[in-house]
Amino acid sequence: MENDKEPLSAANSQHLPFPSKDLALLWRIPFHEETEPDKIEFALRERIKELNCLYGISQLAERYLHSLDNLLHELVNFLPYSWQYPEVTCARILFKGKTYISDGFKVTSWRQSAQIYMYHEPVGEVSIFYLEECPPADEGPFLKEERALLDTVAEQIGTIATRILADLELEEANRQLTLERQALQEANTALRILLSRIEQEKEEIYHDIKTNVDKILMPILRALTLQLPPTQVKYVEMLQKNLEEMTSPFISKLSLSYHSMTPTEIAICNMIRNGMRTKEIAEMRGVSEATINRHREKIRRKLKITNQDINLATFLQSSMWGEK
Repeated sequence: MENDKEPLSAANSQHLPFPSKDLALLWRIPFHEETEPDKIEFALRERIKELNCLYGISQLAERYLHSLDNLLHELVNFLPYSWQYPEVTCARILFKGKTYISDGFKVTSWRQSAQIYMYHEPVGEVSIFYLEECPPADEGPFLKEERALLDTVAEQIGTIATRILADLELEEANRQLTLERQALQEANTALRILLSRIEQEKEEIYHDIKTNVDKILMPILRALTLQLPPTQVKYVEMLQKNLEEMTSPFISKLSLSYHSMTPTEIAICNMIRNGMRTKEIAEMRGVSEATINRHREKIRRKLKITNQDINLATFLQSSMWGEK
């Protein structure tokens, strides 16, 4: 089927927009109406240089994956070869306050520039200068294809810079995380060593206390028992029991398990556990039996055995309290 649209010609193509993504218009080849060999050869040669420029940028991006500075140093010397008069062309790249210039760079009035953007914010520009006056073209002495090429170069610099800087930030974040993880591991190791030393010291303290009680205090109490009247022997026996329990885990476990218990309640628990009756406890503490009964009720409530058919003395003597 014959196409009824008007063929695209060099004349009417000048009135068409040149979108940055439309490669067919940005880097045009000679149209079929153009038959002069010199014009065809020139156009093809220019298009090859422009394509070579884009290919070179991709190669530089691969070569300098982690160094934007090295990439821009190389790129600024590479760009002049892609313009129409490379022998009188120089380039400059401004990026985040740093300047990169090609060999023999000089600022002149024959200039073509494009801004570099990162995250939609301008961060610099790339410029091409001719060192001497050249024949006029589409944009001063520059071709419209060179304008499109320069805009694409600026866009590529922004894209590559974004990727490289993001990779560097990610590497730095990973490095910081690695350092923090190592520091945490070292801290955990030091903590384990410290806890181990504390446990060892606790064992040594326990052993020292038990040795002193067994070898020093107990012989004194046994000798004292022989000198006391029968009515006071029970107090000495109670004192012996308490000293023995200082070297046992009962008191510490009870106080740790039931933080709401008062010191008086813990002392009464100890007496009940040793088989003392309410009357005996009341006499020893100098209070009424009713006061001791109230303490017993509070202890049962805190031990969560209220209204249960459980003997308090038996409960305290067993390991049942440790399971609550």
